[in-house]
Amino acid sequence: MAMQVGSAAEDDVMVDINTTPLIDVMLVLLIMFIITIPIQTHAVKMNMPTPNNAAPPPQPPEIIRIDVDFDGTIAWNGEIVPDRGALEGKLATVAAAADQPEVHLRPNKLVTYKVVAMIMASAQRLGVTKIGIVGNEQFLN
Repeated sequence: MAMQVGSAAEDDVMVDINTTPLIDVMLVLLIMFIITIPIQTHAVKMNMPTPNNAAPPPQPPEIIRIDVDFDGTIAWNGEIVPDRGALEGKLATVAAAADQPEVHLRPNKLVTYKVVAMIMASAQRLGVTKIGIVGNEQFLN
């Protein structure tokens, strides 16, 4: 087996592809894409709060704690609420306050959803705006 060194005869067909024009066309297309595609900014527009130079409130906000026992018994700051009407009366007084206190709803792990939903619906209907569910760590297991 011998290796041919030197040029081939004039009548042989050239099998190799000339890639120089292909590279030129690709470079022109790349430059066109770079010019025509707009520069994208990766900025997130946020509405930041304006600085408030007022002094912080002198006293912490009042907190009202509503506990719901496993059998649906409702306690308002440790005091048992006899029925839904009494609960709604207390929630109405909270909603009527100029500076509403925070209402922390702490349901038991075993209480039915119906009781908790009833309390939250009553609070929303009466206009209580500062309400939250606390003690969620008991639901992890």
